[in-house]
Amino acid sequence: MKNITLLGATGSIGLQTLDVIEAHPDQFRLFAISFGENVEKAIPIIKRFKPEWIVVKNNAVKNKLTSVLNGNYHIISGLEALEEISVHPKTDVLVNAVMGSVGLEATLAAIEHRKQIAIANKETLVTAGHLVMEKADKYNVNLLPIDSEHSAIFQALNGESSNQIKKIILTASGGSFRDKSRDELQNVTVRDALNHPNWSMGSKITIDSATMMNKGLEVIEAHWLFQVPYSKIEVIQHQESIIHSMVEYIDHSVIAQLGTPDMRVPIQYALTYPERINLPKSESLDLVSISKLHFKEMDFNRFPCLKFAFDAGEIGGTMPTVMNAANEVAVDLFLKGKIKFLEIEQIIESLMNNHQVVANPDLQTIQSVDTETRIKAAGFKREF
Repeated sequence: MKNITLLGATGSIGLQTLDVIEAHPDQFRLFAISFGENVEKAIPIIKRFKPEWIVVKNNAVKNKLTSVLNGNYHIISGLEALEEISVHPKTDVLVNAVMGSVGLEATLAAIEHRKQIAIANKETLVTAGHLVMEKADKYNVNLLPIDSEHSAIFQALNGESSNQIKKIILTASGGSFRDKSRDELQNVTVRDALNHPNWSMGSKITIDSATMMNKGLEVIEAHWLFQVPYSKIEVIQHQESIIHSMVEYIDHSVIAQLGTPDMRVPIQYALTYPERINLPKSESLDLVSISKLHFKEMDFNRFPCLKFAFDAGEIGGTMPTVMNAANEVAVDLFLKGKIKFLEIEQIIESLMNNHQVVANPDLQTIQSVDTETRIKAAGFKREF
């Protein structure tokens, strides 16, 4: 029986993690959860799984939750509380499924306590990959990827030598607007952008998929997780989302991981690694009925956010932090109807172009740059 601490329980990855836990009550127990402000979505989770510890965004949410819950729950709030449950002696596996950079310090603390970590929080590695991997090496902790692409690469690397990698190939569905030209993107709506053709995901990651920033974040994440240079990372468009990613070796053999588009598969693999167990609700892959798979070269002019990510990763230092923070704010502005879809790119590009890079930032510098960038991005209409 593994005690699971789930950060980001009310998000898309969090809810699918709960599906996996519920499917295997003999294997997993939900020990602790965190969520931000969505009390209505959290209450059924708490009543069904009865976690011992609950972390919320602030005291106002804590008071609201306390007023409607009956039971012996430890309810705490704030970023320090995330660390507290992440390193709790009863936590066997930490699932970091929060959106944004708020999961960084909890992950670093969990590494220091040698917790098993299943990570779906791209921003932790994007903003501070050098710090995270340095600690992971020091404490001999594996970061088990939950993203379908990184899980695919992780599986394709099993039993192979990393010095024999020719390249890593990340696949991208193309997102909600993969068949639209740049001109056709001028007046797309939030509703249009949230209509992903393959995956059921949260709103932020769905917008990131439409801009291709999600794939850009995954490129930086892959660089850190698998310790490969950016020159050995390639992205191709694969609209069916059947091949989740591939590794080509120096003898030109290509190992790919295939499956139906179901996030519960990589989630469960991260929780059970190195074992595999049955996943009852998942569907088998039927290649005969699918019949054809399609691939297309990725166009950086069509998807400039992907180019921004490669550039930020190559530059390094604080540049990925700027890119990520600008993107988070810009996506939020778009979701609130305050900017147009293509203005997401404009905000990111402008802030990256005007940033003075700090080459080897410590955690305090990363946090300072992150905060400063968010303030600038939020003032987009006034400043740019």
